[in-house]
Amino acid sequence: MNITAEEKRMYEVMKAVYDSGIPISFKGSMVLKACLLEAGYTKDTRHTVDIDANWYSDEPPTGEHLTESLQKAISDSGIDLVVRLYRMYGEGRSAGFELSDADSGEILFTFDLDVNRPAQPTKIYEVAGFRFSGVAPVQIIADKVVVVSSDKVFRRIKDVVDLYYLSHAFSFDRKNVLETIRNSQKTLDTFRGFLHRPDDLRQAYEKFRFAGDVRKPPFDEVYQAVKSFIQTMMQ
Repeated sequence: MNITAEEKRMYEVMKAVYDSGIPISFKGSMVLKACLLEAGYTKDTRHTVDIDANWYSDEPPTGEHLTESLQKAISDSGIDLVVRLYRMYGEGRSAGFELSDADSGEILFTFDLDVNRPAQPTKIYEVAGFRFSGVAPVQIIADKVVVVSSDKVFRRIKDVVDLYYLSHAFSFDRKNVLETIRNSQKTLDTFRGFLHRPDDLRQAYEKFRFAGDVRKPPFDEVYQAVKSFIQTMMQ
């Protein structure tokens, strides 16, 4: 599996945050890539340009506190990046940060941070020598199954693609997935769109772009693999 120079830089930032002891666990595409690598999946996956994470604390942190905490963790590790808050978190909205080169000012990637959402199971990952805490595989699967079960699937084709990758590396445990969904305070929808509107799903998939030279598998291959992988949830 190819890891881009930009992704290595993001893993470096994730390690710095983990080493600092900030109450953060990571999620999203960077964790998915680590999860697949540890499971022995070797084919290239879609690339990403942001970091996603959860912050947990007894009191709601201020935007200034979040920014200063991230900046200190990064600077203490000798990484020359500047952190800027461009979106404050709120109800149903994550905090958004831009990380830019200290010399040129160029924005290299973004960092989305959910604050005090329901706790999720985590584990320690390591990629190319970078260790960090990220959500467990069952949480990744559960979150994507919830999306695919609803009509959000047409706007979040990436979750279908990710389940395609996961289907090649993990077995599906219906009981654990359902329990994880409940613990996350989420609910399953009916899978109506995924099951009964395949042409609309195909159209959305064809519009979805894979960055770089990563292979985009045929829609039918992806659809059948995902349908088979999560079939016990649709009974």
